[in-house]
Amino acid sequence: MKTGFIGGKFLPFHIGHLYAIMYASNFVDKLYVVLISSIKRDRALCERAGIKYISGSTRKSWISEELNNFENIEVVEIVDTCSADESEYDWENGTRDVRNIIVEPITHVFSSEHSYTPFFAQYYPNAEHIVIDSRRDTVNISATEIKKDIYSNWEYLTKSARQFFTKKVAIVGTESCGKSTLTKQLANLYYTNYCHEVGRDYCKRYKNNLTTEMFPQIAMEHILLQNKLAYESNKILFVDSDAVITQYYLGMYHDRTSKVVENIIDQQEFDLILYLEPDVPWVDDGLRFQGEVAERERNNRTLKDMYTRRRMPFHTITGTYLERLLSAKKIVDTLFN
Repeated sequence: MKTGFIGGKFLPFHIGHLYAIMYASNFVDKLYVVLISSIKRDRALCERAGIKYISGSTRKSWISEELNNFENIEVVEIVDTCSADESEYDWENGTRDVRNIIVEPITHVFSSEHSYTPFFAQYYPNAEHIVIDSRRDTVNISATEIKKDIYSNWEYLTKSARQFFTKKVAIVGTESCGKSTLTKQLANLYYTNYCHEVGRDYCKRYKNNLTTEMFPQIAMEHILLQNKLAYESNKILFVDSDAVITQYYLGMYHDRTSKVVENIIDQQEFDLILYLEPDVPWVDDGLRFQGEVAERERNNRTLKDMYTRRRMPFHTITGTYLERLLSAKKIVDTLFN
């Protein structure tokens, strides 16, 4: 039986890595993909590149998802306790860790660097070292280059990695302030997806007769839908409303709050929140019920205070629909500058 492994930080996991793994899998009966992670080193690499920290477990999930249809490939993780200097990899301890996790005799080792040949010859003397695409003729980019500018190199990321880096922008506000309109307009402008307001689905289905039990369901469905859409989005996802608004409507409908919804609020992550002031004309769509000026002002203060108390920063958007669109686009563009 031929057993091999290909290792790396996979920071981030990209199509060059995927190509190398597919290539290597044809030489052996079983291929181990060895993710070598180090909190200290990897955090330093992410900080230098100006990207958020990517844990080893997150990268392992990316690789596993992309390779879930290949029964002869197994993804494993080795936690390296090296310093932040990636040049200080300890080959002796690293070999011991590999042999502890791969119990079969190792017949092949794979990499994209000829410079590794002496090390593999020393530490894996019975294994053949196969170098894959060392000149990067197939995928002409490195993980280091991708990290320097994730969004300019978007096409090189695997789909699983793209989901992690997709920017999320929440469009929030009270009733009839143009959230849905602006969300759709921005999604079209940036040629990407948007997540609609799940709460409206419930309002239509039940003719506004919502029970208290429905609000945690709304919040959960909404956040799960966001995660699903992020996989197919083009660098950014626009989200109509959020779990804070679900909590707000629970208060409006039933004068109470939900611990479950609050937990979901704590879990949701947005790169940007655009707060729309209710200064456009009220539109009665059959589902809204507090359109008087005094009611709109009172509700606006209540909702805005809910974000402030939770220390969730937001950008205020005012004006006509066109002015809102132009203001929002200007702010969104800063996410990629």
